[in-house]
Amino acid sequence: MVDHILRPALLRAAARNNADWCEAMCRAHGLRGEFRADAWTSADRSPPYYPDAVTLSEHADAAQVLARIDVRGPGATVKDSYARLDLEPHGFAPLFDAEWIARDPQPAGARPVWRRVRDETGLARWEQAWDGGAAGLFLAPLLEDPSVLVLAAPEFVAGAVLSLGAGVVGVSNLFCGEQEPDRVWRDCLIAASAYCPGLPVVGYEDGADLAAAERAGFTRLGPLRVWLAAG
Repeated sequence: MVDHILRPALLRAAARNNADWCEAMCRAHGLRGEFRADAWTSADRSPPYYPDAVTLSEHADAAQVLARIDVRGPGATVKDSYARLDLEPHGFAPLFDAEWIARDPQPAGARPVWRRVRDETGLARWEQAWDGGAAGLFLAPLLEDPSVLVLAAPEFVAGAVLSLGAGVVGVSNLFCGEQEPDRVWRDCLIAASAYCPGLPVVGYEDGADLAAAERAGFTRLGPLRVWLAAG
């Protein structure tokens, strides 16, 4: 259980870690974002499933954040890390709500079942296992990025991405296939403790995935909202 005194700091770290991961994904696609105190932003449209902005402060100003992303056409997205912004007057609508989560690091020791994906063939298999409709989203530069670990269970029946940054390890893109979610979270945390020892684990989830994360020992840190430009 995460100490309640540490939750505000972990929420800030989770938001920054997620922005770092979005920047890593953009770099893999030849794009570069910008970090400021209020938000990370990408002036060019980010890759599919990834936001054009991630707020890093509860005091972020909507107009200032939107001025740094491409809002000329539909499809722009903003991850409001503190669920504080009102973007409806700017032509956005809520896409989904979720909860930031964190878990204290578990002691290393157990041998991980999951292994790092090391080559492009494996990355393509991982991508198809994660989302059968995706192709060409996860690119080879991610395999050389020291802040990114793409992990897979044997035969790619489950997996996730671990991303380093802000003194924590972020879990994203976790998929279970036909595996039980509780088992997948257990194996993911064992991998995190082996590959990134001693670091708190953070991420965000909603619905049944949030419930599974809580059963794995995660604590809710606070809400977030993702906004989508209408049109």
